[in-house]
Amino acid sequence: MGYKIVVVGATGNVGREMLNILAERQFPVDEITALASRRSLGTEVSFGDTTLKTKDLDTFDFSGWDIAFFAVGSDATKKYAPIAAKAGCVVIDNSSLYRYDPDVPLIVPEVNAAAIHGYAKKNIIANPNCSTAQMVVALKPLHDRARIKRVVVSTYQSVSGTGKDAIDELWNQTKGMYVPGQEVDPSVYTKQIAFNVIPHIDVFMEDGTTKEEWKMVAETKKIIDTSIKVTATCVRVPVFVGHAEAVNIEFEDFLDEDEARDILREAPGILVVDKREDGGYVTPVECVGDFATFISRIRQDSTIENGLNLWCVSDNLRKGAALNAVQIAEVLGREVLKKG
Repeated sequence: MGYKIVVVGATGNVGREMLNILAERQFPVDEITALASRRSLGTEVSFGDTTLKTKDLDTFDFSGWDIAFFAVGSDATKKYAPIAAKAGCVVIDNSSLYRYDPDVPLIVPEVNAAAIHGYAKKNIIANPNCSTAQMVVALKPLHDRARIKRVVVSTYQSVSGTGKDAIDELWNQTKGMYVPGQEVDPSVYTKQIAFNVIPHIDVFMEDGTTKEEWKMVAETKKIIDTSIKVTATCVRVPVFVGHAEAVNIEFEDFLDEDEARDILREAPGILVVDKREDGGYVTPVECVGDFATFISRIRQDSTIENGLNLWCVSDNLRKGAALNAVQIAEVLGREVLKKG
């Protein structure tokens, strides 16, 4: 016996990826439906070998459905997620709306799967920010061994994290650089993204950080340990898919780089590719379509007493969004709903 599944926002990048991953991982599905706004009504999306036509989110009755994956913005989530939850359908939300709600668990299954039982307060589970998700997968096993005091992270985030329009903007600007008269001015981003990097993701806050940077701080604390200090600089780069992060970690206890490498090799969800030679590391292009979070460039930081540096790469549409949501559903099914 399987589950009755709803994918809300099925025509977007993340929604389509959720459908792909549900099929790839053979999630036990008895029935599945794809929902979208009325302007996308009837759009065809794929689920394995099956083609689904999207239905109208506004009129959909969630009664009798088991799990709803929400891959829409916070405004639509705020309107429809409580309706689904009240109807008895467990919501797994990819927006930022519920991440900081103390009554909603924020889950990365490799890190804090046990927290999923808190879903019952609102019948909602939050999926973390893409940049946070891959980082905490790497931090947690190291924290268990040597206890992390402070993290300094610089991100290199692909345009797919912004959505389809951003992908188109990068593509069109890149083409425009080589075709006279076809230059494309920025519209999605504040500055040109082709052949450039932009140290600005989400809105600016009063203290000078951006909301994306604040998210990494708040979510790492909620998922792993409130005592960890985190400072982030989040940068958009001209890459279509795949986020990369340079992570500097300060521990309470000394952790040798060789031991850290061994710990990460044994940790769930991680693949270590760390050879000190040309090409002995993973880049965003190489991680696209993969389930893993890749760790490279593990090395001691000699400027502090107990420090390490590492390089972390993952497919942001997968581990940063759709894959993590499906993994949450797998834990929910195994630990709570117990069907399939």
